[in-house]
Amino acid sequence: MRRLKSALAILVAGYFAVVGFAAAQPESFPSRPITIIVPFAAGGPSDAIARLLAQSMTQTLGQPVIVQTVVGAGGTAAALRLSKSQPDGHTILIHHIALVAGASLYKNLGYVTTELVPIGLINSGPMVLATRKNYPAATPAELIAKLKADGAKTTIAHGGIGSNSHLCILLLQETLGVKMTQIAYQGTGPAMNDLVGGQTDLLFDQSTNAVPQLEAGTVKGVAVTSAQRLAVVPSLPTVKEIGLPQVEFTLWHALYAPPSTPAPVIEKLNSALQIALKDKLVRERFDAFGTQFFPESEWTPAAHRARFEAELATWRRIIEKSGVSVGN
Repeated sequence: MRRLKSALAILVAGYFAVVGFAAAQPESFPSRPITIIVPFAAGGPSDAIARLLAQSMTQTLGQPVIVQTVVGAGGTAAALRLSKSQPDGHTILIHHIALVAGASLYKNLGYVTTELVPIGLINSGPMVLATRKNYPAATPAELIAKLKADGAKTTIAHGGIGSNSHLCILLLQETLGVKMTQIAYQGTGPAMNDLVGGQTDLLFDQSTNAVPQLEAGTVKGVAVTSAQRLAVVPSLPTVKEIGLPQVEFTLWHALYAPPSTPAPVIEKLNSALQIALKDKLVRERFDAFGTQFFPESEWTPAAHRARFEAELATWRRIIEKSGVSVGN
């Protein structure tokens, strides 16, 4: 009887292994709901973009696309989760330039950044430097003078070590030659809430999140980190115009799959992403956020791989110069 039970157990395990293998094959993809992991808090720009894409990709792929938040460690907790997921395309990640910065900032990631598989670029855009509504500086010149004079008395929020907002702080501090008091959040969504509430002084945030607050008058805009002004807030100068050209910064979002995900699965996901990027609602919302689309020639996985590797080298130099690191 014991031998019979053992034999049956082996047969059952073998059956489910075969079924699982079949379900993971590229030709059957997707065979169940797809999860987009978001590395920063709900309500932030990455979350908003993921939800926009999920609506379109659900229609294209014929399976629900669900958004799941995995916060922590400047976005690296989400990347670690992705790296340990099954390489079948049913778990993917939205991330931005902080993913490449994390490779130099964190000593013990638990994954190899270059082994994550690019699906495709989503958007690019600037950050917006904003202050609390009642911050005592009427002009950019007054703000810069006050930041230099106050040093650590100034509180500046960011969305976690290695996040876009944190990287902009590194550039600003290096440019001004001061060290401000940094306050870390699990994403710029809650960081913006505290700026609106007057609990911090400054924040760099993506235009996706900052523009609505500027329009509502809940915070004061100082400058955008792009080379040109934003059409949605044309009165806001660029960092170059206010005398801080070294703080120019362009972020991007992209989708990623786990290491070893089959190429046919990546192609299906990229195709669904490209359809989403042509979706009228998505384009209208991106325009309203002040964010831009990449040229269609850069929508492929190969194009993003090239940009990804170039950014790795760029931020390695910047971070090593700053002396910032996390872990042993």
